[in-house]
Amino acid sequence: MTQNETMPKARVQVAHPYLCLMGLYLGGFTGMYSETALNIALPQLSATFGVEITLTQWLVVGYMLAIGVVLPFSSLLMKWFSARKITTFALSAFLIGSLISAFAPGFATCLAGRIIQGVGTGLVLPLMFAMVLEVFPPHKIGAAMGINALIIMFASAIGTTLAGIIVGAFSWRFVFLSFALILIVGLFFTLKFQVNPYELTKPHIDVVSVFTSVLGFGGIVLGMGLASLLGWVSVPTDVSLIVGVIALVIYVRRQLGLEVPIIDLRIFTYPGFLFGALCVTFNFGIILSALYILPQFYQNSMLLAVSVAGLVMLPGGIVNALVSMIAGRIYDAIGARIPALIGFALTAVAVALLTTATPDTPLVFVVCCHVMAMVGIPLAMSPCQTHALASLPPRYSTDGSTMLNTLQQVFGAVCTAFATFLLASGQSAFLAGGASDTSLAFAQGSHWGLTFSLALAVLAFLCATQLKKRAAAGEQAEAAPEGEASILAQLMKTDVFALKEGDTALDALRLFTEKGISGAPVLDEAGSLVGFVSDGDIIGSLSKQDPRVSFYAVVTDPDARNFSDKLELLTSLTVGEISTKQVVSVDLTARMDDVCAVLSQHHLKKVPVLADGKLVGVINRSDITNFAVSRYAQLEA
Repeated sequence: MTQNETMPKARVQVAHPYLCLMGLYLGGFTGMYSETALNIALPQLSATFGVEITLTQWLVVGYMLAIGVVLPFSSLLMKWFSARKITTFALSAFLIGSLISAFAPGFATCLAGRIIQGVGTGLVLPLMFAMVLEVFPPHKIGAAMGINALIIMFASAIGTTLAGIIVGAFSWRFVFLSFALILIVGLFFTLKFQVNPYELTKPHIDVVSVFTSVLGFGGIVLGMGLASLLGWVSVPTDVSLIVGVIALVIYVRRQLGLEVPIIDLRIFTYPGFLFGALCVTFNFGIILSALYILPQFYQNSMLLAVSVAGLVMLPGGIVNALVSMIAGRIYDAIGARIPALIGFALTAVAVALLTTATPDTPLVFVVCCHVMAMVGIPLAMSPCQTHALASLPPRYSTDGSTMLNTLQQVFGAVCTAFATFLLASGQSAFLAGGASDTSLAFAQGSHWGLTFSLALAVLAFLCATQLKKRAAAGEQAEAAPEGEASILAQLMKTDVFALKEGDTALDALRLFTEKGISGAPVLDEAGSLVGFVSDGDIIGSLSKQDPRVSFYAVVTDPDARNFSDKLELLTSLTVGEISTKQVVSVDLTARMDDVCAVLSQHHLKKVPVLADGKLVGVINRSDITNFAVSRYAQLEA
């Protein structure tokens, strides 16, 4: 086994994967920055256009409506058009929409620009996540997904702060111009560095699926938005919701029956993806509902100026960024379950405390609650996203990415609309009792909306309890045919040389020397696969710099020990400390075509085989080749 075998390469190798993704990063950042930026500017927009605040919230809901309609088609579009063309179109559409809104003479024009912006975001987000799985090697995917989460979470959290400062210094129009500036830079990186990793198969487009997708996802979001504007008992609201639900049912049934669906919904048969997706979706709902209410609470209940409201949101945004930076590496080290449980618990406590805030509550208390939530939300987000996508076989990666983003945006739009409804209902209930204090009325409305966010945090925590410690790459929910399962058991080698987590680096070197190998799996006390250590990992521990760092951090050896001193440390350094944690593996019940796909797409010569999380063997590419040749010879005879 060579060093290249122990450290599998990316499916598509590029010299600078982060530069390759930079256009998507900037587009994704702008999309999420745009999603929360207007929350703080809604009062100013309402005054400028002379419309009610409940109508201006359509600049938020309409934007997410467009995203929700476009997102389900992104996986299909990736099979028809190159990634570079899709990204260029998306960023250009977003840029044009931003300029339309910036110079809009009236509300309708501004809303039209927002919808065009939503089209761009709807194409960028799933492509950003899907491209990570193509241009990064498996052992770096967790950290790379952490960067994605950093961009999305930080943009969402910092959006209100940046917009508040811009609106306070200039006007709301400059918020849209700030979008345009970032997008111009993103277009440069896209045209200069982005690659096209997908084969353009150009499958048949099912018109019925397209029609029912638009009606289904669009109808539900539209109905929820109308409910916050017209109430639940109104003809437009009820018709939109009924049409949306019926169309969505038809859409799902249609996808399950098509040979080439727009989104392959069989991804939900994988438990790791199902529960990971639910955690991500609920988490996103918490973000949008809470961050929709909080900046307005600062302005309308605590009576802070818009620029001050933006600034007091800043500590939470900074903490969000810091946690997002490390969340991916936490997943690489310990999996998704523990950080998700801790994250959702912190979020639930923070939101519960916010439901007690009043206009007289000390500002520092509200800020601390916001900071606590901004620790919990990103701590859960990146691990759950990575867990969900890592639970799927490679052939479902684009479907999984598209569905994750679709669920987030559609559910996010629903949550924003429902939070608006609860906010207005709470205020009306308070004033109906004869009170006249509008700041107290807004506080009660905020409590109603935040109670909804709290319910989402509890649901997310319950879903997180169903996550496994770690998702095996390409975990199989569908059992392989009996013949295929017996072939895999027959072909794999069961005499695997392995190390325990507590073995020292010196023990590993002795094993490598005695057996003539360059790496070995690492098992915990229960016999479960928890990593892989190679001679390269050990040599890396002897170098001046730690090789396991990302582009944003370099950890140097603080003691500046010489080489001889470091050799002595090999007797105390355990393989658990230096091993690669994200190991590509297949399940014993995997289909042989999926086994071949894992070997091919990850450029591996062999891959570990697991049964109930335990290492039971290794399957070699050469063994499959020999089997195929012998089977062909038998058929010819």
